[in-house]
Amino acid sequence: MHTHILFEHPLNEKMRTWLRVEFLLQQLSVHLPLSDHADALHFFRNIGDLLDVFERGDTRTELLKELERQQRKLQAWSDVPGVDLSRIEAVRQQLKASGAVLMSAPRIGQQLREDRLIGLVRQRLSIPGGCCSFDLPTLHMWLHLPQEMRDAQIAVWLDSLTPLTQTLTLILDLIRNAAPFRRQTSLNGFYQDNGDDADLLRLQLSLEEQLYPQISGHKSRFAIRFMPLDSEHGVVPERLDFELACC
Repeated sequence: MHTHILFEHPLNEKMRTWLRVEFLLQQLSVHLPLSDHADALHFFRNIGDLLDVFERGDTRTELLKELERQQRKLQAWSDVPGVDLSRIEAVRQQLKASGAVLMSAPRIGQQLREDRLIGLVRQRLSIPGGCCSFDLPTLHMWLHLPQEMRDAQIAVWLDSLTPLTQTLTLILDLIRNAAPFRRQTSLNGFYQDNGDDADLLRLQLSLEEQLYPQISGHKSRFAIRFMPLDSEHGVVPERLDFELACC
């Protein structure tokens, strides 16, 4: 049985940000419940990275714009003969509800930014070994509190991200499902095509090939070069079949 690897590549800045935020949100829950230093530092590092992303741009405004854009796309779909109108209406209601929650929520990341423990750990993360017990006695003590106290604190932190998480999940699901995978063929490890205002490329490749894609481009045009994982001895076939969705 072949193992296929899914590669995703953003074709604009907003999608680049959203994929990074999605990745960081997923990482937050990997090592829960937090019971030791290593798991705690993984958690706090991802919180810090999230806050850095939020500080670089207005994530909420971009998401609200995208919710409106998706509603307009659904409106256009509702005029197509034979389309499932009840399904379209259900998704539209989801988009509206998500937008209302996001609009009324506090500024994204505000609660995390104001938390004293998160702030203390965040300051020390850039220093090599800077989270030792003598550097961060507060974290050392926090890790000795009863597990249920830590769990309750983390639940509050993660709950503050729920409006963002729900909206982002909904939007990325709609974008990912906007186009089917189609079989394509690269010649001598190279493939290019028009993007047709796409936001995201999704590419499936067999693990057996031991190749990975290097993708460059933007919403109107993109190019894919397939590179061998073993840069010295790997071989790129003259013709390579792969699955591509331009979302």
